[in-house]
Amino acid sequence: MKLGVSLSGMCQQPVGTDMIQNFKNIVTYAKKAQELGFDLVYQGQHYLTHPYQQLQTIPLLSRLSAEIEGMGIVGTLVIPLHQPVDLAERVATIDVLTGGKFHLGCALGYRDQEYDSFGIDPKKRVARFLECLDIAQKLWTQGKVTYDGKFFQLNDVEAMLKPIQKPHPPIWIAANHDNAIKRAARRGYSWYVNPHAGYETIKRQIELYHETAENADSGAPKKLPIMREVFVHDDRKTAFTEANKFLGGKYEAYSQWGQDKALPEDDEFSDEFVELAKDRFVIGNPEDCVQDLLKYKELGMEYGIFRMMYPGMSLNSGMQLLETFASKVMPHIK
Repeated sequence: MKLGVSLSGMCQQPVGTDMIQNFKNIVTYAKKAQELGFDLVYQGQHYLTHPYQQLQTIPLLSRLSAEIEGMGIVGTLVIPLHQPVDLAERVATIDVLTGGKFHLGCALGYRDQEYDSFGIDPKKRVARFLECLDIAQKLWTQGKVTYDGKFFQLNDVEAMLKPIQKPHPPIWIAANHDNAIKRAARRGYSWYVNPHAGYETIKRQIELYHETAENADSGAPKKLPIMREVFVHDDRKTAFTEANKFLGGKYEAYSQWGQDKALPEDDEFSDEFVELAKDRFVIGNPEDCVQDLLKYKELGMEYGIFRMMYPGMSLNSGMQLLETFASKVMPHIK
């Protein structure tokens, strides 16, 4: 299993945080992750992120790639909010800057505020998502492209800059709901297994993904990437106490944003942290975390992206957590 660290908890910070210093902390953290043997860094995308301020994904990862040469870079974008020509050329550019090590995560998005502010009808987001990705893939792999879609039209145009990776960077579809997972499977995309659902939900959805892909003969990959929230400490009780300080507030914000509404009906966010964390987050002593992560590895996970830094957490605390994971968990799962 290839392992990565999520930067989302660092890129989102409370209002008043010095974001110049915060970026320097991100560089320090990413370099430490590379030194400790992690393979990738990850950053997702949101806009208008009250109560947090957030660095935007592509500029951040492009700048960061110069500091961690050789590491894989994963960036998730809210695809329906993007224009496909711009998307195609931005992705090709960052693939060049990273030496062909970029992975494109593709999210549908779930926040009405983002759609309203971009002037896009959220009821049309699925069709827009598919059309945008279809055009981008044509621009990456073909010469002249003509396209007459519902949302976008191209007339005999060519994207001269192509990605380094052929036919294009890996596409990971971030999805929570069964319908979105089946859609990814039918089209042969990797499903980027979400960090929010519980283990039993994910196990069921992985079976659904593979069954759908097989029925569609889509050639979808057997091995998948997954993201998890991870908090490891030598003492299990301390791990839960400390994790609650950061994850509790973060998931309260997610609930306000409507993130749990994107989950299947058999899963939702609980008000009680211990209940929320159960079979959803990887929290505990090193032995607990190894046991939990091996369960996911056995489900066929090829990549594991772990968030171990959170808004408001000090760099020193995050680095200590990173080192504990690398020394006491990583050797058993990589």
